[in-house]
Amino acid sequence: MTVLAFLKLLGCLSLLMYGMKLLSEGLQKMAGNRLRHVLDTLTTNRLSALLSGALVALIIQSSTATSVMTIGFVHAGMFSFAQALSVIMGASVGNTFIAWLMAAEFNFSLSDYVYPLLLIAICLIYSREKRSAGESLFGLCFTFLGLGGLYAFAAEIDPIVIEQTSLFFSAMGEGYGAFAVFLFIGALITILVQSSAALMATSMILCSTGILSIYCGVALVMGENIGRAILTLNAASSAGLAAKRTAMAQLVFNVFGVTWAFWLFPIFVNEICQLVHYEAHPTAPGHNNLAYVLAAFHTCFNICNVVLFVWFIKPLEQLLNRVVKPTEKTEEEDDELKYITCGLLTTPELSILEAKKEIMNYATLTNRMFSQVRLLSSVNKLNEFNQLFTRIERGETVSDDMEGEIANYLNEVSDDRLSSATKNRIRCMLREVSEIESIGDSCYNIARTVARKIQSNERFTEKQTTHLHQMFQLTEHALQEMTKLLSAKNTPKEAAKSFYIEQEINNFRKQLRSLNIIDINNHEYTYQVGAMYMDIVNECEKLGDYVINVVEARLEEGAAHD
Repeated sequence: MTVLAFLKLLGCLSLLMYGMKLLSEGLQKMAGNRLRHVLDTLTTNRLSALLSGALVALIIQSSTATSVMTIGFVHAGMFSFAQALSVIMGASVGNTFIAWLMAAEFNFSLSDYVYPLLLIAICLIYSREKRSAGESLFGLCFTFLGLGGLYAFAAEIDPIVIEQTSLFFSAMGEGYGAFAVFLFIGALITILVQSSAALMATSMILCSTGILSIYCGVALVMGENIGRAILTLNAASSAGLAAKRTAMAQLVFNVFGVTWAFWLFPIFVNEICQLVHYEAHPTAPGHNNLAYVLAAFHTCFNICNVVLFVWFIKPLEQLLNRVVKPTEKTEEEDDELKYITCGLLTTPELSILEAKKEIMNYATLTNRMFSQVRLLSSVNKLNEFNQLFTRIERGETVSDDMEGEIANYLNEVSDDRLSSATKNRIRCMLREVSEIESIGDSCYNIARTVARKIQSNERFTEKQTTHLHQMFQLTEHALQEMTKLLSAKNTPKEAAKSFYIEQEINNFRKQLRSLNIIDINNHEYTYQVGAMYMDIVNECEKLGDYVINVVEARLEEGAAHD
């Protein structure tokens, strides 16, 4: 094989892999958040979860993306273990459709008919509304062009090269040892190139030219199942406990399938060959039906595996609950990012789901920080005061760090080609993050004012303490309504309360400011005490403004999403 021929082979494989990537990403962008609703509404029972997993994998043409997406939903607390594993099992079946398309290319040369589609795709790509459809169409065309190039390349290989290569692989024999080697190679290739479609196409090429027997080709395809599960497990490595258990369950499911199929290997392959009317030991290398044998095996294997394994979901969950145990979390770990650290959802439209959950987590942290500030204002013992103030200081630092990390994550998501609605959503979410960080700053400013009062040995009067308690209650109520709004579906209805509370805070601040001037003039307390008192009141009023800014950004985000 010349260098030019080798480069042509790599180029065809690259075109195929890029086409599959573009097709999957384009379809995911077209489906957008509707994928989440499909999975959410169609996973009420085991059968519907299986069907929804197959449907989503069929739509986006990637079982790995479906599995990673599903585990991301588990990580975000949206799916249970049983729901997620059922979806993943269904996705393994839905993903086999691409193998049938490849088999059709090997028999009907579909790549000869994609050029008109390229013309349509180039027209769609310049339309803002239809851009994702154009990308998907380009991906489909590139996939078939890559397959066509591989098929043409296989036809041009020197028969002597084919014979020598075939003899080399034949020397390994056709026992279980050889099958195990090819299974391992298939898993390794899938992990390295992260494309089961490329492995399927390569298997079809190698078998159709006679370089590999159908048994070895099937073993390569079986290895792809192990490779996919390892990729998913790796993606979930930094996720939560539930996500790790789900990823581990997929590995168990795939290993279980490979084990029973490997045990019945010759019998199972022969049955598939008879189904497709192909002789497992043809007199001449190559056969038009051979690509269909691999596609049929891929489909039958996954369907049989689902039928056998679907009854063991609950026992597997109980087993993994005992094996994959939670680690004890420190207070510092409890304040860290929970949802975007693992980067599970690689599609921008779906990554927003992780960011939304993280913003909720961020808002909860600032809520807890304000509760600590309220407690700080009533602490009398110096030792307790210092400990609590240190925790608030740390909370402010964590708040700053979380703002930067969430904003960076959203900026990375926005680097991709997005719809205008999604860009608006990201802009609103960035505003939410910035305003929540300002809430954390206000909490810290109140704590510093309380610390300054303690250091100067000043005390608030009973009336001031009562008023501050009332202001703290209003502010805390505003924060609680904000947190509720961030997780609510009907945002306009929930937002009305926040605007009402903010108006109460403004009116109460004006009332306290007037009373403060009168009380200072009446010498009820010193000007310095009055200044510290109003610093806290004004900071609470600012905090209320920041809450309203978050509410407004959330309303804009909801409008962009709708």
